[in-house]
Amino acid sequence: MSDEKNENIGKDEEIKEETAEQPGKTEEAAEAEVVEAEKPEYEDAIAKIKDQLMRTMAEYDNYRKRTAKEKAELMPDITARVVSEFLPVLDSLERALATDCTDEGYKKGVEMIYDTFLETLEKLGVEKVPTEDFDPSMHQAVQQVQSEDHESGKIVSVFQNGYRIGTKVLRFAMVSVAQ
Repeated sequence: MSDEKNENIGKDEEIKEETAEQPGKTEEAAEAEVVEAEKPEYEDAIAKIKDQLMRTMAEYDNYRKRTAKEKAELMPDITARVVSEFLPVLDSLERALATDCTDEGYKKGVEMIYDTFLETLEKLGVEKVPTEDFDPSMHQAVQQVQSEDHESGKIVSVFQNGYRIGTKVLRFAMVSVAQ
């Protein structure tokens, strides 16, 4: 950088000497000539800096888009993993509701907790797996039974509810199926 500065100073002095030798030229005219002579160098430097700036802006924009996309892709997986950890708590609440209880206030409290839990899961997009027809992509058949009341392939009873978010199954429903 100092070499360029010394070079430019040398050029400035040469131009001033040349203009001093030329009658009728003022010092302002000499400075204008110096600016004109150095103009291409400055324009090249400005173009390089603009190019670097545009590249940096493009890289930042790509980074921002890439991280937003990664975040959007990870969110359903994170939600599914967290919700899966809470499903045993939901099972415990369901078992508590299924047992006989003489204290109606206590049972009402457990029902309220259960309902709030289901509402929260619903807000997250979690829903129970339907349990009418057996579907191996959503149900795990743990038992096959003879049933005159049900057609073959229909679910007779549910041992454990299954849950899903959209098409992603968080937990398969454990069911018995009619033969």
